[in-house]
Amino acid sequence: MHESSILPPKTKPNRRPYLPDCLVFQESGKQQMTSSLACSVDPLLQANYQSFLPSHRCKKRRRPFHRREDLRRLLNQSRNCQQLLQIHAHIIRGGLASGDHADTSLLYHLLRLYSSFSRLDLASRLFCLFPNPSTFAFNLMIRAQTAAGEPTRSLLLYNRMIFSGVSPDKFTFPYVVRSCAACFDAAKGKEVHAFAIKTGFWRDPFLLNALISLYFSCGDAADGLRVFEKMRVRSVVTWTALVSGLLACGDIAAARAAFDAMPERNVVSWTVMINGCARNGRPEEAFALFWKMLKENQKPNSYTMVGLLIACSELGSLSLVRWVHDFARKNGMLKRGFYIGTALIDIYSNCGSIGEALKVFDEMPVRSLATWNSLITSLGVHGRGKEALELFREMEKMDLMPDGITFVGVLCACARSGMVEEGLKLYKIMKEDYKIESGVKHYECLVELLNSASIQGKPAELSSELSTSAQQMLVNACIACGENKAMDID
Repeated sequence: MHESSILPPKTKPNRRPYLPDCLVFQESGKQQMTSSLACSVDPLLQANYQSFLPSHRCKKRRRPFHRREDLRRLLNQSRNCQQLLQIHAHIIRGGLASGDHADTSLLYHLLRLYSSFSRLDLASRLFCLFPNPSTFAFNLMIRAQTAAGEPTRSLLLYNRMIFSGVSPDKFTFPYVVRSCAACFDAAKGKEVHAFAIKTGFWRDPFLLNALISLYFSCGDAADGLRVFEKMRVRSVVTWTALVSGLLACGDIAAARAAFDAMPERNVVSWTVMINGCARNGRPEEAFALFWKMLKENQKPNSYTMVGLLIACSELGSLSLVRWVHDFARKNGMLKRGFYIGTALIDIYSNCGSIGEALKVFDEMPVRSLATWNSLITSLGVHGRGKEALELFREMEKMDLMPDGITFVGVLCACARSGMVEEGLKLYKIMKEDYKIESGVKHYECLVELLNSASIQGKPAELSSELSTSAQQMLVNACIACGENKAMDID
């Protein structure tokens, strides 16, 4: 059904609806209307079509097409971004997006939903249409940018908020501090901390927990401990932030002492401590904590099991890996995502059991890019270059976009299996088709290809595929790797 079918009966089907700048995008120098607004009508809007029509046919009078209560109900019922775009179009056509009849509550609701669906592009365009964004609007955008892994943009929004004279509230500071921690910007964090004290929000527990994480992540353990000691009420989140911060600073003894002193613990607390022991050369202690965790009726999660797998890697015990794998399978953890499965592929490969790694991959219901990268790299390490190349091609057929790590794995696989021509073709594909810039790891793989080419008498063929700057970087990589064949490409 075409979108024009949801318009009032008197609207001409060929008439192009008015579309604001916030729903028009620049692509390749041409303005293109958002495809979602031109596609078929969503079932949600189709089901609610009658609510927009008058209860009886009347030529002279009809009920207003854009009723606020109908639009608000549709927003509450929306399940995807396509529905939001169509509802947004109705808000605009009803004159509720700007002017004297603008409905701010509708627009803020729409802004929140765009953010929740991770459409920060649409949320940002809508936000820019607000002449005077409120504290609530700024908080929504700061929170969304922080959650999306864009801490710099979050801090820029905070700076704009303060510069515009908009007063922050207790919901503003925790996300701004988290962005400072993500940027490892202790100076900016202290500035925000000072402003929170000035505005009277310094006692907020969410802010204080974020400050503890900030100071420890930036290596300032003294300030982190000072914030912790001044807190009147310490929740399990506060204690966990302290333990995690001490582990980040490498003070395992202090972290274990803080963990033992915790009045209560949750699964996150246990997981943080188990991971800390596993990553700091205490694998036996990690397993001892796990047994204690089970004894206290705490149910582990996927991250707990990955910590145990790291401990297994430290111990070099394939039997323990199989036990953790079996425990995760029996508790249904392998069906919940790809995190454990990817870790199992890595650990089985490191323990020399590539067959079991392949079996884990085949049984995984969901695979991420990291999962594919892990198996491609593992196959290459075990000298199974042809299988790694076949897996890479299968990945391409599934329209999964490879990244730099993918090409490091498949290039190394080609180099170790003596597939020089295939490796050169892949390098060319990486540069020309996927526009991925070469890094140190890629040139190290080319050094291995150079060795294989020299053995096969084809060093000139490798040289011809590289630009002058790439050849120089390859020479430098050869020298750094201690290769005597560096001058063979001249």
